[in-house]
Amino acid sequence: MTIYFYSPREQPYGCFSNFSRHGISMDGVWWPTVEHYFQAQKFAGEAHADYVERIHRAATPKQAAELGRSRSVPLRADWEQVKDAIMLAAVQRKFETHEAIRAILLATGDEEIVENAPRDYYWGGGADGSGLNRLGTTLMEVRARLRHPGY
Repeated sequence: MTIYFYSPREQPYGCFSNFSRHGISMDGVWWPTVEHYFQAQKFAGEAHADYVERIHRAATPKQAAELGRSRSVPLRADWEQVKDAIMLAAVQRKFETHEAIRAILLATGDEEIVENAPRDYYWGGGADGSGLNRLGTTLMEVRARLRHPGY
């Protein structure tokens, strides 16, 4: 059985969303959500420190995402090469940090996990299921790593 998730309000799998209120500590900074951290990483470097802080302080993950999707500030040059690794590190930290949601992820067994995001064909499954579902595959990789440290 495939496990679908999208909204952080969905039970029990809403915690798989990057908008879920499960903060993480990355690079010595506490981020309110994975979404806040991920969006801020698009703008690495001292030149954009103020913009990164603006994303960090965003009141909601939706606001952080909107700031991260804005092209008023240029993306870091290597973004396409590093975004998957950044997502993996952040999602793994989230499930290492929060025991209750780690148990939910591990309880999914070997089921496929799909972000049911109709407008996202990279991180989600897209409207017709033809998307790459990179967030779902990231969650499955984190699940394997948690089961088998050193994976």
